[in-house]
Formats: sequence, C-alpha cells, structure tokens
Amino acid sequence: MLSTAILLFFILDPFGLIPVFVGVLARVPPERRTRVLVRELLFALVILLLFFFAGGYILGALHVSQEALTLAGAIILFLIALPMIFPSIKLSFESEGGGEPLIVPLATPMLAGPSAIAMVMLKSGGPGAWKVETLGAVVLAWLATGVVLLIGMRAAEMIGKRALIAVERLMGMLLVAISVEMFLGGVRAISLSSP
Repeated sequence: MLSTAILLFFILDPFGLIPVFVGVLARVPPERRTRVLVRELLFALVILLLFFFAGGYILGALHVSQEALTLAGAIILFLIALPMIFPSIKLSFESEGGGEPLIVPLATPMLAGPSAIAMVMLKSGGPGAWKVETLGAVVLAWLATGVVLLIGMRAAEMIGKRALIAVERLMGMLLVAISVEMFLGGVRAISLSSP
C-alpha cells in the first residue's frame, strides 16, 4: 500500500504544482484561495475515485482511448500556459465565477491528469478486482498532496508579488514543455499501437 501511495504521490507531483497553483489562483481574492484549493483537491479525489472504480467502463462507453485522454490533457495544459507567459492573452476562463477555477485546470488535468488516472486504473485491477489497500493508497497519496499544496501556497504568498509574477512566467514555460512532451507521448503511443 505504501509503495503505491508513494508512486502516485510522485505522479501527482505536488512540489512541481505549487508554482502552477500560485499562478492560476493569483486572480482569486487571497481570502478565498485556501477554500478554492481545498475544493479543487476534493474534485480531484472524486475524479480519481471515479476512474478507480469505473475508469474502464467510462472510457469504453465514450469510446475514448488512453492516448486520446493524454492528447486532450496536453492541449488543455498548453492553453493554460499561454496566458501565464503572455498576460495579454485572455481566455474565457476568467469570466467563469469571477476568475475562480472550477474543476479545470486545477482538479483536472493538473492533479487528476492522464498519468494519475492511468495509474489509478492500472492499480485498481479492473472491474471486480478492487483492493482496499490500493484504495487506501490513492487516498493517502491525495492527502499528502493536499498537505504539500496547502503549505506550499502559504509559503508562496510570503515571497511577494514580483517574485510570484516571475514564478508564473517560468511555470508557463515549463507547462508548455510538459504539454508538448505529453502530446508527443500520446502521438508515440498511437503510432506504436497502430498495425
């Protein structure tokens, strides 16, 4: 159980997500940031548990392959990264709930992204093979991720606005690179699975 939890914790990568969360939540009033973060963490847990119990059925019913899920996540990450690098680019995201993110992009694909979903589906053992230990590992990894993000967000608020802007630009560049790598991974997986 512990090894699975540690593996999922590293896939969720909360340390790498701290600057991303800071950048996305920069437009949210400071007094609401913790509440929004906790809400997004809960949405991510629901998504992970949904795919733990019924991931194969969901993707099968929608006729969505794992590769398509990876490519979709890559495109969303790329779109998220552009306004972080170029503030003049505005997406309709800001008009939703006064700039507060809702499910996208924090809960998914940042936390419950294609890699985490694939790992949860793999470890679940498929329909009828769910293990309490594996379910406990998912919850444990999620809890540890939440603690790291909450502490990291508090620490990030102390470094000042100019430093946060610099971190946001840097994370935008890294997100572009991550999204391209995800996209290439999806394309490679498609080419390997093609006859």
